[in-house]
Parts: sequence; C-alpha cells; structure tokens
Amino acid sequence: MIKTVITGRWALIALMLASTTGCGYLFGDQGVFRDASEDYKRAPDMPVIAVPEGKSTDALQEIYPVPATTGGVVSSAEFEVPRPTPLVGNAEDETVRIQRLGDESWALVAEAPGQVWPQVRSFLTSSGIGLARVDARAGILETGWLQLEGAPMGSRFRMRIEQGVQRGTSELHVLQQNQAGDVNVWPARSDDLDQESEMLRTLAQFIANSAEAAPVSMVAEQGISAGGRITLQESAGGEPYLQLLLPFDRAWASLGRALEKSTFEITDRDRSQGTFYTVFLGPESGEEEGWFDWLWGSEDVHPQAGERFVVSIEDRGESGIHIYLRAQEQEAELAVRDQQALLSLIKGNIN
Repeated sequence: MIKTVITGRWALIALMLASTTGCGYLFGDQGVFRDASEDYKRAPDMPVIAVPEGKSTDALQEIYPVPATTGGVVSSAEFEVPRPTPLVGNAEDETVRIQRLGDESWALVAEAPGQVWPQVRSFLTSSGIGLARVDARAGILETGWLQLEGAPMGSRFRMRIEQGVQRGTSELHVLQQNQAGDVNVWPARSDDLDQESEMLRTLAQFIANSAEAAPVSMVAEQGISAGGRITLQESAGGEPYLQLLLPFDRAWASLGRALEKSTFEITDRDRSQGTFYTVFLGPESGEEEGWFDWLWGSEDVHPQAGERFVVSIEDRGESGIHIYLRAQEQEAELAVRDQQALLSLIKGNIN
C-alpha cells in the first residue's frame, strides 16, 4: 500500500511545495520522495582520508564492512527480488493499514487515539504546517490554507482521529478543501481526492515509522474513547448479538470480510435483506484450534463444523448495527453458548 518512508523534517516540509499533478508531486523521479535506490551506481570513488601521523584512525573504520566474496557467480535468473517492506511498526503486527470503501479511505492504526493524536500533531509541526483549529477532545486538527506548488488555488486539510472498531485501535480520516466558493463550511467529501490520498498516505507512513516512540495525549485519551465500537450484547429474550457502531454500508463490507477470516464460507448473500448464508468450516491453524479446545474441549472436529448459519444485519438507528447468528434450518437447535462463541470469533475479525 504505502512504500515510501518519510525521513527528516525537510522531506515533510516539501509536502507544501510539491506539484499536485497526480501522484508525481510527492513520488517519482522529480517528486519530493524520489527513489534513490539506484544512486549508488553513479556514486564516484572517493580517496581514502589521510590521517596525520600519530592520530587514531578508530573513528574512520568502515561502519558496514563489505564481506569477502568466495569468487562464485550468482545467476540473475535464480535471484528473486524481495517484496517491499510492509507498512509496519514492528515485526509482529501491522501498525497502520489504509482501508478503502468506495471513494472513502482512512488509516486503521493499531494504537489508542491518545497515542495517535501526538503523532499527527508532531507530523504537522515538523512539516511547518500551521494549525487553524485544534480540538483534542473531539480528535480534530485543521490546518491553515496551504498553497501547493502548481495548484490553481489554496488547500486546507482536516484530520479526524476516532476510536477504531476494536478496543485500543484508532481510525485517521483526512478531509481536503479547495480555497474556492463557500469556505466557511467543510465539504462532506474532499474537493481533491488525490491530495487527500497523498496526505493520508504520508501521515500513515509517519505514524508507522514513529509508533514505538510515540507519547500519549491524556486530553485526547480522555476525549476519544478507546473502548472500540463493537460489543457482544444480549437481547431481552436472551439472544446474543453483536452491536456495531458503524454505517450500514461499512458494516456490511466489514462483516463479509470478518466471516471469511473466521472460517465461514459464504454461500450466498442478500444485501437488501442484510443477510449472509454461510457454512462454518471450523479452525484451520493450530492457534485457532487451541482457542477452540479451551472453549469446547479437545474434539478432533469442531462440533459446529459443516453447520449452516444465517448471519443477519439489522440497522437499529442510534443503537447501531445489530448482528445475529442463527441456524439456517429452523428445526436445528443452537445453544446460546455456541452462538456467543461464534459471534465472539466474528467480533475479533471486524474492523
């Protein structure tokens, strides 16, 4: 998704000075973040530094000495170029991912809002981008007007930090506005989607690179809940369900992905009815088996493996989206305990 690493203050400041024609104003041979991977081929040989007699040369040793070769020949046909380093802040889990749904995009950050807030503010400060509004409790930062090189008019950006679906995660949204027409009201969607996308990508990369050393904003931590937007609830009649505080379109898309990650095979779906028809395949990895062993015992085959379920979404307005899981065959019985366990599995994969 994001392959360019942000390094240094001046690279960030250049964001305001770049051309806005496509993605090239930040990347490419003439972009701010130019690919320098081939520069070493054109680097001239430099003479060895001469040290006055009697002076120590310890500080001039090779930092990265080149190991001796064995004289063998490596066939270029046998060499596979590794994939670019993913956008991660540590080796265990992804810290930042760019999510998209239609024209909407946002950064999903595996950190609480109180940790993301100071990183976004640090990015803007180190870039020399002035702020017109700062509201830590609401999770909003608005820039002043910026004149990007090559752009016919000024632009400004609004960064909004919200709690993520899962506990301890955050979402970062960017909104862009052109300096034209009524500028007293922010538009519902960005005037320039390319500028929005590039700002979001650059911000996301900055957060990924600085996540481990990020401070915490207590004001943002208190103002923006880190408790997540999905919970396991129980109806008045005792039926378990998931309460998800997302718009229907996003909830529908997120649930479809979560079902597949939770080893449900989707055999059919009816969006107008908010219904997925599924077959539960059961755990695939040793890690999942261990979790199910703790819950159901050490059976070789999961007791619900091969069973058909209907997973339905109901929009309850201010109460959010309610997700129910029921046996597809009306005469089949599904214990509440099993419903809760399967819903909990789905819950952990929704974002």
